[in-house]
Amino acid sequence: MEPGPWGVCEETAILHGGFLLAARLTQPRPLRELRKADWPRVGPPITDALGEIGARCPSPLQHSLWKKEAVAIVWAKVLLPGPPAASLDQGWKEDGFFSVGRMIPDVNHTVLFELVKALGAPRLFVQLLLALPQDVLRSELERLVEYITDETSLSDIRFFLDVWWEVMKHKDRQEDSTISAFSTLIRQHGCESSLDDGLQPPKRFKGDPGSPNDPPAANSLLMALIEGLKQTYRSIALPRMRCYALANLVELLTVFTELEAESSPLPVAEYLGKVSSVVSLWTSDTESQFHHRGLDEKVKEAERSMNLLSMAKLSREELFVGLDFLCSLLRAWGEELQGTLNSSEELCYESYRLLDTLTTFGKNLVCFSDTGDLGEDETRVVLELTQITEDFLKEIGASLKSKDLDTSLVSSVAMTIIEQKLYRHVEMCSVFASEKTWTFSKDWVDCLVKNKALFQKPELVLKLLETLVNFTMLRQDKEAQGLQIQATKAIVECYTELLLTDKNKVISGVLASWGGPGLSLNLQVVMEGFQEDLNVTFNQITKSVSDEGLTRAVASVARLMLLYPEATVKQVCNLAVVNLGAHQFLAQILCSFPALSFLETRDDPGRPRSLVVKCLEEAVWGRLSTAREEEQFLEFLAFLMQPSSAAPLVAPAEVTKAFVVPYLKSDSAQIELSLQILSKALEIQSCSEEHWIKSCHPFPLLLSLCKLLDGYTKYWHQPRDQLFPSLETKDLVLNILCQLCEVVRPEAASSPELWVQSLAWLHRRVASLDWTIGLRLKKLYGDHFKNEVPATLFEICTLPEDEWTSQPLPAYGPGSGLLAWMECCCVSTALRETMLTLLTVNVDNPEEVNLFSKGFLVALIQVLPWCSHSEWKRLMHVVENLLQRQVLHVPYTLEYVQYMPLLNLRPFACYLQFSVLFLRGFQLLCSSSCSTWLPAEAWLHVVQLYCGSLTDLLGSVKSAAGPPSHPAEDRTSMQEVSFICIQMFCHLLHVAAMLPDKECGEPLVVVALEILSQYETFSNADTSPSNALRRANERHFLESITDNVSDRALRGTLLQKLSKLGARSGGEPA
Repeated sequence: MEPGPWGVCEETAILHGGFLLAARLTQPRPLRELRKADWPRVGPPITDALGEIGARCPSPLQHSLWKKEAVAIVWAKVLLPGPPAASLDQGWKEDGFFSVGRMIPDVNHTVLFELVKALGAPRLFVQLLLALPQDVLRSELERLVEYITDETSLSDIRFFLDVWWEVMKHKDRQEDSTISAFSTLIRQHGCESSLDDGLQPPKRFKGDPGSPNDPPAANSLLMALIEGLKQTYRSIALPRMRCYALANLVELLTVFTELEAESSPLPVAEYLGKVSSVVSLWTSDTESQFHHRGLDEKVKEAERSMNLLSMAKLSREELFVGLDFLCSLLRAWGEELQGTLNSSEELCYESYRLLDTLTTFGKNLVCFSDTGDLGEDETRVVLELTQITEDFLKEIGASLKSKDLDTSLVSSVAMTIIEQKLYRHVEMCSVFASEKTWTFSKDWVDCLVKNKALFQKPELVLKLLETLVNFTMLRQDKEAQGLQIQATKAIVECYTELLLTDKNKVISGVLASWGGPGLSLNLQVVMEGFQEDLNVTFNQITKSVSDEGLTRAVASVARLMLLYPEATVKQVCNLAVVNLGAHQFLAQILCSFPALSFLETRDDPGRPRSLVVKCLEEAVWGRLSTAREEEQFLEFLAFLMQPSSAAPLVAPAEVTKAFVVPYLKSDSAQIELSLQILSKALEIQSCSEEHWIKSCHPFPLLLSLCKLLDGYTKYWHQPRDQLFPSLETKDLVLNILCQLCEVVRPEAASSPELWVQSLAWLHRRVASLDWTIGLRLKKLYGDHFKNEVPATLFEICTLPEDEWTSQPLPAYGPGSGLLAWMECCCVSTALRETMLTLLTVNVDNPEEVNLFSKGFLVALIQVLPWCSHSEWKRLMHVVENLLQRQVLHVPYTLEYVQYMPLLNLRPFACYLQFSVLFLRGFQLLCSSSCSTWLPAEAWLHVVQLYCGSLTDLLGSVKSAAGPPSHPAEDRTSMQEVSFICIQMFCHLLHVAAMLPDKECGEPLVVVALEILSQYETFSNADTSPSNALRRANERHFLESITDNVSDRALRGTLLQKLSKLGARSGGEPA
């Protein structure tokens, strides 16, 4: 249909026919001499031809394009003289416009202007006008002004004002192929129009076209418009046209001069209101050219009219020319216009625009007078105009200035802006999402569904959710439920497309608005199928635990987290405990949602609670049934407090307050787990200068731990039905107490007076507990309190009195000094070393050494049952130290030796003495005098400590001997280690035979087998000639000793092990 710019086709043939008919009607005068008065008679064939072309066009857009092309052809014909006859042969080959140009007879500006008026196309006229070269543009606009001023009619005035208005609304990016071709054509062929067209050559307003002093084209254009109004304003009689003219002039002086204020754009709601007002006026005004247009076109045009771009600025001189002229117009027309406006019930668009532009203009004038650096005459003009403007606006009724808009129209305008993606459509989405007065119609939901991509921003999703909840609370009918389902689906889809960081922003907003229940609190549609969805999602997640699946898992959980955060978190917490090995993966998923660090206040506004901690308490805590579940819970919680690559989800202070403080009592079923949690929490460094523990009442916490330790002094005499943490937990309590002292101590500097009061309070409370507890708090006490110990300790130690003081303790009578000394050694490594240094034993006095050694054994047995593993290890170091210093005398008897060993046992003497010391201790412990001292359940603990020491002792022997080797020079060492293993084995069997509780066999069996394995290793490494005979004799000896073991299980296991040794050695005893 359109072969290209200036192409000849069926439509151009129709246009050609129209012009031929018009040319006949003007005969004998040619068309290029047409007068304005002749157009009503000559014009219809041309407009009819264009009407016929329009009827053939498949769309309004195509019709509009043909109107533009027709005007461009006519205008080009006006501007370009016909080619000379000599060039005809060449013209059709080289000139693209040649063919179509020859089809149209020569025409003048009268035809052009009247054609544009008849078509009602000022916009396309301006598009073509502004595509002309500068000098031609100025010339053509001046011709238009001159044309309008000659025999001025109402249509001329309307046309001139429309052109002016379109010039101000024009944007450079509006050029299309027709405009581009038109501009190129004029520039290529020159621009001298025929002077023989019935119009005189226009008079230049500003110098000659080529003058270097010419103002910029845009400025000249604007001044030409003002000059045109000056020449025509006396012909403007209708109030509507006067409003139009004034609005154009005021808008020009506001936007295209230095009066334009550098202000931020209108708030989007106000902008929407203005667009809607314009649309409303056009809809109700039957005289408006936009009255019959569709809503889309009205909104687009309203937006154009509100978004003027300043193509140039008038000079100060030109500005004041315009201001003077405006002053005179307002004086001439003002009073009459005020009366007309006040007497009318409604505004037309022109009067609305005048009031709106005058209001802005008045504000800009005030700013200009304050900051414009004006001269005396300029100031007078500005002040006078400011006053006139204020007076004019003051007399206009308020009802005309602010008219209530139909809500449905405003919403339709907003939806049109969004759907057509017009100016500020992104901001309009915010109004659409949050305006509750016109939401949730079918159109609203359809707009949301169609334009989901525009709402994929966290703030918009949140606003939509708030609006959704608000709507649901107001309407519950069947139609509303259907709309609710559609809207919920669309909003969730918008949310799903967000980045994870943005999803977290939405979740934060949901939690802030509705707490843990989230949308489920008010949206019943959310709950339908939610539980099933929850189960299916997590079943899939727990079946594919991997780093690769984390992103996919987080995306799946994010949707559930939006709908019902609390239920989702509880599901994660529960699965983290019961699904073996999935706890860290699930913790990573939770830590991907930092929004969950939200503090819940719904249940208790005065006591904010971490949502995650609350879910852990309600879904998991108190329901842990196995040690494995407790272990996974502990690791899960530790990861949430200190994830590897994310922000912590729960604070250690929150965890301590929830899972430690309420359960730090000896009779609590969760005490051991609570202690482990506290230990994990204390490992986390504080993020602020003040340690987090300060918010958890550290001194009462310390006192609770001290009371627990005090309970251990009566551990074996507690009622059997009373809950109390196991002795294995004692080391954990001791470590936590040490950690607490280290983190609390630095806080002293922040408030010294409060610190001293707190220490005094703790010291008073601890005074009634076991005396060793005060020693454990020494790091905390510092120099505020001395070490308080039994008076008998001073009898065996040289204690400096400035650091130590005695206290009367009835339980520590005469001879108890060594017991107190040994208990001090258990407190800490540092205190143990101090005690070893301060111990006073005269090694030159045999009687004193003997008494010390006997007393040491008795004290050791007294302390043993109450020792934790770490305390017992400290005591073993004490024994080793005293044996090496030969302060402790432990005679070694060869009661388990058949023949005198011709070996060098001196390097291993300490280890043999150790083993004998254990034997002597158990002989005392199992004697009749001590038979009722320990309850039955204490024996297993004592045996475990003993077996642990034997294992350590065996390790020391191996280290002293070095790795088993075969060279002849090392064979003696192998025999010595074998001998020591046999002695330790015999001592162990002796202890086993003495034990009153036969349920302690398991740890003994393990150590006995380990000793025999070591014996075998070193015995096999011996390559001496008599090795086979010696091994046979030793095996026979060991079997005979083992045969006497009364415990059948122990005896059977050991004999089986010995038989294997015999099979490998393959010898018989001599």
